[in-house]
Amino acid sequence: MNQPLEFTGKNVDAAVKGACRELDIPQKELKYTVISTGTTGIFGIVGRKDARIRVTVPAQKIPQSKEDKEGILSIVDEAFGQSNPTPTPKPAAPAPPKPVPKPMPVKEKEPKEAPERLDKKAQIVENQSKPEDEDTGRWDARPAPRAERPDKEELPPEPVSQAAIDLGIKTVQKMADLITDDAQVEAIAQENKLTLQIKGGNTGILIGRKGQTLDAMQFLTDKIINRQSEARVRVKVDIEGYMETRKANLKHLAMKMAEKAKKTGRPATINQMSAQDRRIVHLALKDDAQVRTQSMGDGYYRRLVIFPKKRNAYRGKKRFKK
Repeated sequence: MNQPLEFTGKNVDAAVKGACRELDIPQKELKYTVISTGTTGIFGIVGRKDARIRVTVPAQKIPQSKEDKEGILSIVDEAFGQSNPTPTPKPAAPAPPKPVPKPMPVKEKEPKEAPERLDKKAQIVENQSKPEDEDTGRWDARPAPRAERPDKEELPPEPVSQAAIDLGIKTVQKMADLITDDAQVEAIAQENKLTLQIKGGNTGILIGRKGQTLDAMQFLTDKIINRQSEARVRVKVDIEGYMETRKANLKHLAMKMAEKAKKTGRPATINQMSAQDRRIVHLALKDDAQVRTQSMGDGYYRRLVIFPKKRNAYRGKKRFKK
């Protein structure tokens, strides 16, 4: 059976030559029909069309496709025992199984002594069921009163040694001589207290503004004596009774500022006070239940603040107490 095939080319001659070459047939034996002669287009570029011819050839001359040729060759090779099948990929070797961890031996827990717990619970219930009047040793037990500790015997303060007295007189005398002339120092020792009295000289210069010079002399003398003394010595430097007068004035000032704090309900402050002066104020207001005192600041001279206590503090607690 003849089958028509179509071939194309630049022109009819090119299409014929291509058909002869493809079918392996001489041009004289080729039978074809021109379908289209083709067009050259504009300048051979735009609108160009190839020539087409239809060729009628016997079936045995029909060219075989590449797939057909490969199929025929495989059949021939198989018939002659020369088959070369495509190698099939080898299946991947299975992965070795993971080692299963051995189960750890479980230690059997020793049974807890339940009977003892039951006995304890039974004992507790038994004790709770007993009335309070019975002597169970637990419900009626009262803490025994603590034995009163014997008061520690307060040791009497050690008296001031003669060496401390001599050192105090020498120290104050040297400082007074550097400030004024004709000043004499006397010492009065009582238990652990040492009072050094200065007599003569210019008292105004020795006392200084608000007693600051006298305070400085007392501070230095206290440090010098207690550095060399084994027992603590309380040193006081005075000039013709100035310290007693000052003490009375500070007490009066403390009472006045305390009344001001009570009246206004605001803290009252006394500035620039030495440790000795602050101690006088603290002791003067110690027994006043309506105020409290507190030193504030750093250094040798500090502020002393008198705080009024709240009047309704106790009433408020009593009011909300259930």
